[in-house]
Amino acid sequence: MKKTKTPRAARVRRHARVRKTVSGTAARPRLAVFRSLTHIYAQVIDDGQGRTLAAASDLEAALKATPGNKTARAKAVGEAVAKKAMDAGVTQVVFDRGGNRFHGRVKALADGAREAGLQF
Repeated sequence: MKKTKTPRAARVRRHARVRKTVSGTAARPRLAVFRSLTHIYAQVIDDGQGRTLAAASDLEAALKATPGNKTARAKAVGEAVAKKAMDAGVTQVVFDRGGNRFHGRVKALADGAREAGLQF
């Protein structure tokens, strides 16, 4: 097996493996998560049309002031993207963890989205 040279390249390979099976449709769009060292971003994407239906990140003015650590901000981003998705008429999504492990900030974002009413 070919050894991956950087952690980013390894994450991209894992993400490609996840994307083989996870695809967003009009009925169930994809909730895609990108986690950098300092920030977290989430988008609800209809892959059939190639459109982003809702998006949120901790760089938004309302979420920047969220008290607590990065995990608390990730949960707030999950709640915000869920609210925007519900306003766009989306209630069910498929979760795309973006090649990251499902724990920590990624899990906090998913929990926040579930608490705000998204089903996945």
